[in-house]
Amino acid sequence: MAKKAQKKTSKKRSGTKRSSVASTSLIKIGEQIWPLERDVLFRPDRLKYVRKLIKEKGCVFCRATKEEPSFDTLCVYKSNHSMVILNKFPYNTGHVLVLPLRHCGDLLSLSDAEYVDLQETVRKTMKALTEIYEPGGINLGLNHGSVAGAGIPEHLHYHIIPRWSGDLNFFPLIAETKVLVENLDQTYEKLMGYFKKL
Repeated sequence: MAKKAQKKTSKKRSGTKRSSVASTSLIKIGEQIWPLERDVLFRPDRLKYVRKLIKEKGCVFCRATKEEPSFDTLCVYKSNHSMVILNKFPYNTGHVLVLPLRHCGDLLSLSDAEYVDLQETVRKTMKALTEIYEPGGINLGLNHGSVAGAGIPEHLHYHIIPRWSGDLNFFPLIAETKVLVENLDQTYEKLMGYFKKL
């Protein structure tokens, strides 16, 4: 009986110690984070794009069609009729564009060879992104015409965007900014390395 009473008393004491330690810890944690510090993401280069102050001369894609793939043009792959380039302002890590080499804004105006090659390049690109990034899903889209939302309607381009569970955050809504885990240099190296093996 005496031993049982001792155990109960020691349990009560340890419970009291724990609660007092917990309350002390909470107070210390509160002291350490007040005033609340926030990490800041600075992307001044995006301001001009967001406000549409950057006015491109000519077609931004056609320059890449005339040059060899390089980081300067963001082109990572060319086939006979198509190419893959990184999106300069990606929505997510690994966001790329697949487009015909020929300056054309109408899918129905592509020749059969151009159309087939474009679709094969889309599939190769999805395979590349799947192997490199192992995403949970992929957004694939083509906005056909300015009324449909195409930012550059004169030159067809598919958006291919890897997606992961929980990759959304509040930044795009309140700050028109997306936090990415990888910069364009890293994305370029990964995709260029993959396509060089083809």
